[in-house]
Amino acid sequence: MSSSPTPARPSRVNLRRPEVMELVQAEVENHYQSEIVEKVRSRAGRLTIGNTTIRLAQAFGFCYGVERAIDLAYAARRVFEDREIYLIGEIIHNPEVNRQLQEMGIKNVDGPHPDKEIKDLTPEDVVIVPAFGTTAEMMARLHERGCQVIDTTCGDVMTVWKRVRKYADEGVTSIIHGKSYHEETKATASRATGPDGRGHYLVVLDLEETDYVCRYMEQGGDREDFLKKFANAYSEGFDPDRDLIRIGVANQTTMLKSETEEMQRRLGESVRRRDGGSTENFKLFETICGATQERQDALHELLKEPMNLLLVVGGYNSSNTSQLVKIGGKQLPSFFIRDADCLQSLEEIVHYDLARKQEVTSYSDALLGEGPVSVGITAGASCPNNLIEQTILKVFSLRGVPPEAVSAA
Repeated sequence: MSSSPTPARPSRVNLRRPEVMELVQAEVENHYQSEIVEKVRSRAGRLTIGNTTIRLAQAFGFCYGVERAIDLAYAARRVFEDREIYLIGEIIHNPEVNRQLQEMGIKNVDGPHPDKEIKDLTPEDVVIVPAFGTTAEMMARLHERGCQVIDTTCGDVMTVWKRVRKYADEGVTSIIHGKSYHEETKATASRATGPDGRGHYLVVLDLEETDYVCRYMEQGGDREDFLKKFANAYSEGFDPDRDLIRIGVANQTTMLKSETEEMQRRLGESVRRRDGGSTENFKLFETICGATQERQDALHELLKEPMNLLLVVGGYNSSNTSQLVKIGGKQLPSFFIRDADCLQSLEEIVHYDLARKQEVTSYSDALLGEGPVSVGITAGASCPNNLIEQTILKVFSLRGVPPEAVSAA
């Protein structure tokens, strides 16, 4: 019996038509924009009422890639109003934004409880690829089904894909600084094997793992122990004795910039020592996204002035947001909150603990007392301004300043 022919790939559709985008912009602004946030931003990121000061980082919240992904999802809903629309996982790592899409009737086609299986998609279905992309295998499956694909993958992520494909073409193993379970890193790794599948990759999480790889490259070691340590973080057929000879560094675009730079330095120095001073077998390409750098740099600048505590607002599974928490936590009490509801009282804060990988409740006296209090606020690239506004209002409210006073300030 012959197999069914692969459906023809649907023609491209221009979603960003002026008449569509005018409606989309109004809808997006209604859902996510904030006059209060813009007011604080216009005042050099500082708002003081009574004895309470809010300080905003100069760069925070939605980046261009996130804005584009949201715009395309909203536009798809309008252009394909009579068709079923599905999203691969989450458009971005923020529950508020994903909730809005669900309320617009956009369903899920990947994950633990999908509304539809990939194998059941038809050419009439529309599928949105999220901002951090998806694997090459997933894209192939979608094209096999013949459905309309709306690809919102960020351009910075695609730049990394091009780099790891080039490494594969040159016979260079990609060392990817990232989280092996993260959607973006999975998508990047799927391109690192090249079109013929002969390339290789190794995902390295942190400096401890980097040092382990460096020791192995220079001194050798137990191959089975290596493979066990990096289980599920390397390409099929990867052999550390063979595939760590020529390496090239890339990264998940949302990692901590300083850690990526140090990882690159250590790997480069290790190759140089191993190869008698030569770095011919080491390739380097900076792939931290500009928005991630801007938000990290802005937080470093914010931390130059004394504050009582820092609130970092965003989805708990947001990698770039977690990096901001790490930066802040080195200098002052820093709390990773999902939204304003996490501020239970002047003392009680519900937040995500990065070390324990779970939401916890902590008690702090940083907001207590009649004396002056300064609270820093920043947010990851996937956090909308309306959540930042709610956080500002909640801090002032807990300190006895009503919302109308904040609006009138």
